[in-house]
Amino acid sequence: MSAISEPDCVFSADAELGEGPVWRADDDALWFVDIKGLRIHRYEPATGAAWSWAAPAQPGFIAPVAGGGWIAGLKTGLHRFDPKSGRFDLLATVEDPGLDNRLNDGFVDPQGRLWFGSMHDGETNLTGALYRLDGHRPVRCDDGYCITNGPAASPDGRTLYHTDTLKKVIYAFDVSAGGEISGKRVFAQIDQGYPDGPAVDAEGCVWTGLFAGGHVRRYSPAGELLERVEFPVANITKLAFGGDDLKTVYATTAWKGLSKAEREAQPRAGGLFSFQVDVPGLPQNEMRNV
Repeated sequence: MSAISEPDCVFSADAELGEGPVWRADDDALWFVDIKGLRIHRYEPATGAAWSWAAPAQPGFIAPVAGGGWIAGLKTGLHRFDPKSGRFDLLATVEDPGLDNRLNDGFVDPQGRLWFGSMHDGETNLTGALYRLDGHRPVRCDDGYCITNGPAASPDGRTLYHTDTLKKVIYAFDVSAGGEISGKRVFAQIDQGYPDGPAVDAEGCVWTGLFAGGHVRRYSPAGELLERVEFPVANITKLAFGGDDLKTVYATTAWKGLSKAEREAQPRAGGLFSFQVDVPGLPQNEMRNV
């Protein structure tokens, strides 16, 4: 068992649906989105300072680009996002707007490729899919999801983890050198809450936030539940490892779906939390060839 501190709310973002934390080492800051609040946030742990930008459509994730800048996954497609100007420039549309889907979560693998999912905005139709971005072309890799979350990859990049939130399942896939996936299998079946965004540490263990579960979990590479970390809020969405030694875990949370009484009982819901671990995470990858 590793040593883990209690989670602490470090930034009261009041996010309706906080998601997609990303640690960017070159500016010592944690970035994340508020999907329903149409905001992108930047938090600086050293000073406690925070900034935010308005997004023109629901932002599901932001992914760092090598050399600077970001790709933002919005409901309207993939956009280049420039924090200096606040501009969002369309890079690629992904799906027919008639589906009423939105992009929900994203991940950059060790090869610098972007993986991301789509989901039905009304959370009822199985129209969501898993994509890989080849150049500026989104490639559909798996489908039949209502709410997608993840992906994340093993330290060697040969296993991809992806979540079907409503089915309460984290899947594992084999990944070829060229980015083709195969061998879809159940990695973990969740019995409490709904698995949200995963992250992988240096030992290859898979961490997952639990929406409506009040805690996060750490699974071994074999899918064995190793640890759980209790939170003072119900909805934990996704984790990211940060700090100089990658031993600070940041967790986004949400107040979406809480009743008035529940929000009063959970005043820090929607905040950005952190806790300390003794097994570091993996360095944040950056997109290349975009």
